[in-house]
Amino acid sequence: MFKSGFIGIVGRPNVGKSTLLNSILGESIAITSPKPQTTRNRIMGIKHQADGQMIFLDTPGIHDPHKPLNAAMVKTARNVAGDVDVLLVLIEAREDIHPEDRALLATLKAYEQRAILAINKTDLVKKAALLPLIDAARTIFPCRAFIPLCARTGDGVPVLLQEIRELLPAGPPYFPEDMLTDRSERFIAAEIIREKILTYTHKEIPYATAVVVDAFKEEEGKELIRIEATINVERDSQKKIIIGRRGAMLKMIGTAARLEMERFFAARIFLALFVRVQKDWTHSERLIKEFGYDQ
Repeated sequence: MFKSGFIGIVGRPNVGKSTLLNSILGESIAITSPKPQTTRNRIMGIKHQADGQMIFLDTPGIHDPHKPLNAAMVKTARNVAGDVDVLLVLIEAREDIHPEDRALLATLKAYEQRAILAINKTDLVKKAALLPLIDAARTIFPCRAFIPLCARTGDGVPVLLQEIRELLPAGPPYFPEDMLTDRSERFIAAEIIREKILTYTHKEIPYATAVVVDAFKEEEGKELIRIEATINVERDSQKKIIIGRRGAMLKMIGTAARLEMERFFAARIFLALFVRVQKDWTHSERLIKEFGYDQ
């Protein structure tokens, strides 16, 4: 029987949702970082199998929003939770359930009958701690299955996929076999640039930036893609940090992004980066929509 359906991945920030999606797909389509709130948009990843098709929706971390950008991110995540065939809730392996995970599970109780609870980062705790943790989770959130796993190594992911298949309805494939995501090449390019900003900058800088791809042009016969992108920041001081002394930081970000894009797009990349100040854009509903964060 061919099965297909949509699986929403939800959880608080930095529990490994994007790492898990990339592990399932075997391809990095969602950017990752040790910094919380890395994911800002809903990202679709399609897992093709001989007897089924799983459409995963990676979401921003659910947290207490303190400004319009964060509110838009949380709204995106909660909208997905109520609109999928399977809800995959991700929490972090610890000696006890994190208080924020407890609060999140309480808000998702209406979806228990079509939910799976995945306990990530099992490599960071002793195996003896997992059974009490699962028992505690079962008391709070009696869902369909409890799967310990490590998204970083892939340990436990095949078991998770089998449990997801059990919950999916019979149905046809929704997307062609060569399609990995519904996101455009422009979106992927912008996210790769933002990932490098997260990697090389600190404090408030990563959260004050929005990347917009202004041009994406493939030159036929040359296996070359020309990309122009603007890094938007909120203040002049942030612009100086992004550019760096004699342009060193911007060059570092650009080089790392270009190499990652060449691997992903399997083509040579010419990348031009610009930096622009959009004062307090994370507080502007107009600019949040313009930058694509209010879906």
